[in-house]
Amino acid sequence: MSVQVENLEKSMAKLTIEVSAEEVKKALDAVYNRQKKSINIPGFRKGKAPRAIIEKMYGKEVFYSDASNILMQSNYASAVKESGLDVVSRPVVDVVQIEEGKEFIFTAEVAVRPEVTLGKYMGVTVTKIDTSVSDEEVDAEIAKQQETNARIVDVDRAIENGDTAIIDFEGFVDGVAFEGGKGSDYKLEIGSHSFIDTFEDQLVGKKAGEEVEVNVTFPEDYQAKELAGKPAVFNVKVNKVQTKELPELNDEFAQDVSEFDTLDAYKEDIKNKLKEQKDAEARKTKEDEAVRKIIDKSKMNLPEAMVDTQCETMVEEFAQRIQQSGLSMDQYLQFSGMTLDKLKEQVRPEAISRIQGSLVLDEIAKEENIEVTDEDVNAEIEKMAKNYGMEADKLKEYMSDSDKDSMKNQIKIEKAINLVMDNIKERAKAKTKKEKEAEAAAKAAKEDK
Repeated sequence: MSVQVENLEKSMAKLTIEVSAEEVKKALDAVYNRQKKSINIPGFRKGKAPRAIIEKMYGKEVFYSDASNILMQSNYASAVKESGLDVVSRPVVDVVQIEEGKEFIFTAEVAVRPEVTLGKYMGVTVTKIDTSVSDEEVDAEIAKQQETNARIVDVDRAIENGDTAIIDFEGFVDGVAFEGGKGSDYKLEIGSHSFIDTFEDQLVGKKAGEEVEVNVTFPEDYQAKELAGKPAVFNVKVNKVQTKELPELNDEFAQDVSEFDTLDAYKEDIKNKLKEQKDAEARKTKEDEAVRKIIDKSKMNLPEAMVDTQCETMVEEFAQRIQQSGLSMDQYLQFSGMTLDKLKEQVRPEAISRIQGSLVLDEIAKEENIEVTDEDVNAEIEKMAKNYGMEADKLKEYMSDSDKDSMKNQIKIEKAINLVMDNIKERAKAKTKKEKEAEAAAKAAKEDK
């Protein structure tokens, strides 16, 4: 294999990769052996037709597409390594030549890590954050626990906002049922706005056993183009109406939901945990502010391909999260009225911020000669293993070199942000006019007493 590199504008590069004719032959043989079982040729038993006969009937190019994919997948990573480029995007590939007996040639256009000129990163000023916990916040957390431990009970009354309706439904556009528009015993929380338009609103006031015709209109930018902007009718049957029954707040409640014997002790524990949480959130907020200020003082030009790749990665991460909740990406897009393009555009600002933050912190690590030791890696593996309930050595066996490299990079970034945070300056947030007036009013009221 040989690799040629052409540097393009805006932190882009083009790799031209040549693979030997011997590898081309192996790839074509592999594709033939895999596909011959499904090819029928008159006069031959299925899977027994010689390759020459298949190529004569369908053309020599019949195996080229799959062979190209094999050759690109098996050679791209090593070509990038040989090029020495720090590639930060998925490649846009193009086959230049594939023919048996000749070298396979393909190109890959990629974004490379852009140059970063750092601004001030030591002694960054951030806003001081109050992390005290009020009694109202403790009560709100208790209320959440009440909700979590509430009993779900069937009720014999009309649906109200906040209830859960168990429904059967089927949707029609122009009198014709459409794909994905039917469901049975679906649990729909009224007021969650998880269904399009005013679907949920039209169920309010209905009782179990009732059937109702729900009229909605799909958004103009709905991902299923055949439904976009069209009015639809859903035939809905309400099977059950359910609501939450909250437990009473007393010592018995505290014993049921915690390790404490009294409600007061439980509240004190909640207060301590809220404080820890607020401290952690304040730290993250100050980190974000510090990094944002460093970015604003630094210079870098992000290649579009790098941003596009980050957007795609974030959408894939989102798809994995919603799959864990039992909803496919197609279902989410259908019910939310979103499109993949719209979702990518929505995450774009966050994608840019992530890239910029990673680049400046990586550059700080270089400037400060931050190193990641084997002890650092082993400590992180120990922590991960504990979270997974595994032995550290066993987890290490499962980790690929790529996983370890990714971990080292993350540790390096964390060390860089810790260095920044160890040198920040905190400044109290300037009070707004309304806040000053409120303080003055509170002080005056206190003096009057």
